[in-house]
Amino acid sequence: MGQPGTAVTRPLPDPDATRALGQVLGAAVASQAPRSFMLWLRGDLGAGKTELARGVLAGLGHRGRVPSPTYTLVEPYGLAGATVLHVDLYRLRDPAELDDLGLADALAAGAIALVEWPEQAAGRLPAADLEVRLEVSGAGRLARLEPASPVGAAVLAEALARA
Repeated sequence: MGQPGTAVTRPLPDPDATRALGQVLGAAVASQAPRSFMLWLRGDLGAGKTELARGVLAGLGHRGRVPSPTYTLVEPYGLAGATVLHVDLYRLRDPAELDDLGLADALAAGAIALVEWPEQAAGRLPAADLEVRLEVSGAGRLARLEPASPVGAAVLAEALARA
């Protein structure tokens, strides 16, 4: 466990469990202090991606409201000396629209990005460090977490130790 490509599955019986998983992931990202970090959040509508992102932001130290970026596409947060971008690409009509968001510049400057619907970018985003797939499972959700880089593996290992 903890090597890039080694997936871990966790049941999430309710929204509180989804937020709690996000919170330990955010705390692990903060503890590992990566200069930049790319978290991809995948799943159908209503699978809990935004709820997980809210938990990650709480784990990174955010204490306020976290609106869904469905219409704004990007919600920036300044936390713990880092820029955190909560990105929702669901409404992206063309991957070239990413250029207008200034996302590449922010990521190049070392932002932590939580990206919902990364598949809408059609390969125009940096690779994920950690990918979380959420799916409906009975009355709850199932999270499949897969590290895709050494820092992603370290964050996942720390998060699992905290959970």
